[in-house]
Amino acid sequence: VQLQASGGGLVRPGDSLRLSCATSERTFSWYAMGWFRQAPGKERVFVAATSGAGGPSLVGDAVKGRFTISIDNAKHTVFLQMNNVNAEDTAVYYCVASQRWSGSYAPGYDSWGQGTLVTVSS
Repeated sequence: VQLQASGGGLVRPGDSLRLSCATSERTFSWYAMGWFRQAPGKERVFVAATSGAGGPSLVGDAVKGRFTISIDNAKHTVFLQMNNVNAEDTAVYYCVASQRWSGSYAPGYDSWGQGTLVTVSS
């Protein structure tokens, strides 16, 4: 299963950034997709997950109100819109996918992408 994350980079505090995670068409049968992140020297933590329109979605407390997750079924892609970023958002962001709703439970995700680095610095 291929999950290809992209969109990371260096941004300033208060900026916006959108991460994308593309899946191969034949594998886009996941029930839910999401994002985790891992800051330097810290454990991997949940960011957001969604099962698409009509299904459950969840956003982590640390990013609630600033980050939005969405799925474009036609393009087989999940997005993470990051607004008003701050230094604490600096991390490697991992795209994940699952055949069931796993919410913030990391072991519940069947597939993990390679990660994309986001650095927030002035």
